[in-house]
Parts: sequence; C-alpha cells; structure tokens
Amino acid sequence: MTNAVINTGTDTVQPNGVRPTPVRSEVVKIYPVRDSLTMLRRNIKNQLRYPVTVIAIVGIPVLFLLLFVYVFGGALGTAVTDLGSAHYVDYVLPGLIIMTAAAGLLGTSTSTSVDMTEGIIARFRTMAIFRPSILIARVISSVLQTLASMAAVLGVALLMGLRPTATLVEWGAAIGLLVYISFALTWLGLAFGLAAKTVDAASNAPFPLILLPLVGSGIVPTDSMPTAVRYFAEYQPFTPMIETLRGLMQGSPIGNSAWIAIAWCTGITIVGFLWSTKAFNRDRAH
Repeated sequence: MTNAVINTGTDTVQPNGVRPTPVRSEVVKIYPVRDSLTMLRRNIKNQLRYPVTVIAIVGIPVLFLLLFVYVFGGALGTAVTDLGSAHYVDYVLPGLIIMTAAAGLLGTSTSTSVDMTEGIIARFRTMAIFRPSILIARVISSVLQTLASMAAVLGVALLMGLRPTATLVEWGAAIGLLVYISFALTWLGLAFGLAAKTVDAASNAPFPLILLPLVGSGIVPTDSMPTAVRYFAEYQPFTPMIETLRGLMQGSPIGNSAWIAIAWCTGITIVGFLWSTKAFNRDRAH
C-alpha cells in the first residue's frame, strides 16, 4: 500500500479572532495489487469483447499448420524423416507455436496503441491508482491470451496426428519456456504499442516478426538452405527457441539451444521493458 498526500494545511487565527475551518490532510491510499487486478479484469473484458483479434492470433498459425501439413507436408516430410520425426506435424508444430507467440506480440501492440490513441491511458494517469499497474495488467493479460492461443494450436495439431513423446518433466520445461517466450515478446509488443503514433503503425511494425519463425528451423532443417540464408536462420532468435521446444516435445537433441533461447528471451525482455517504460513516462511528461 502506498500513501499519497494530496493536501495539507495549518490551523491559524485571523486578526478578527475568528478561527477558520481547519484544512484536513487528505491521504489517498493506493493498492498496487488491487489496482493491478482491476486493470487486468478490464483488459480481459476488452479481449472478450473483440474476439476477432483472438481469432486472428490463433488463425494465422492454424492456417499455416494446415497448409504445411496437408499441402506441402508430403514433400517437406521427406526432409525431416532422418531427424526422428515420423510425421511432419511433429516437426513443424514447434515453429508454429513460436509463431503464435509472435502473433500475440501483434495483438499486444495494437490493443496498447488503441488505449493510447483513445485517451484512456491519459485518463488513468489522472486517477489515484498505482500507475505501473497499467503496464503490469497489460503484460499479464497478453501473456494469458498468448498461452491460450498456443493451447488451441496444440489442440488442432493433436487432432491432425501429433504424437509428442515428452515426459511430465519435459512438458513442465516446455511450458516454462513458452511462458518466458510469451512474457518477453509481450514486453516488446507493449513497447511497440506505446511508441507508435497511430494504430496502423502499431499493427504494421511488429508484423515481420510473425513470419520470422518461418525463416529458421521451423519448417525445414537449416542445413537444406543456401549458405547466407542458413547463417541467418541459425543465428536469429527464434531458431534456438524452436529447437529447444522440439527437443522437449519429441526427445531430439537440444545441445546448447536451451541456454541460447533463455539468453535471447532475457535480452528481449530487458529491451522491451526499458523501451516501454521510457515511452510510457515520456508520453506522460508531454
């Protein structure tokens, strides 16, 4: 709980001997947890009010899943047979789950920009609330939405024949990794939304990140790519995330991909946090 003093006064006597009504000190109590939960409920209600955004976040990865498995799976599946994937859906799913996390970044950026341009954030700043709760609630609600979208994509893949071999411990590690990836990308999406001048800019700027998992090991092994493309695919941030998730789900070798993925997530989180807080405070100053 944080106390903010609004006004103070002293009890004085006027020359005519009349004692004025004393000005009482008023203290506004600010509750960080309560305010964050209130903002979280507000964000979740907004998400449910506009289901088109949720459908788009789930629909893009599911569309690619259907496309690559049922249209290109026959040809692409031969390229991954030697890697221990009996079915192409087993190989391609991790990349599309990471794509779902990237699509969630787009939703975070757009919804944040809408709040900024409509002035509701400016209104919240005039209220006696815990101001960081605005950002905290946005991050939590976006992470929950992204995780729900990932679960929907996984459910579709299971209906298509996905057969993961992960143990209970490996599933726990995979879920932890996906939560961290969602958390990192949400901060980045929040920064895009706060920094964008218009909603169109907020929705367009992060869009290339949705397709970036495809230019990695998400669809085919990087060994099959031309040299220049292979170097980019191997060292871009999503590839170690995909390799780690695939290894946990299918029992394939992970190597040092897990540590690299965690390092990338940590770096993205730091950049997104610093950028978003700077944009939030700068806008408040104006």
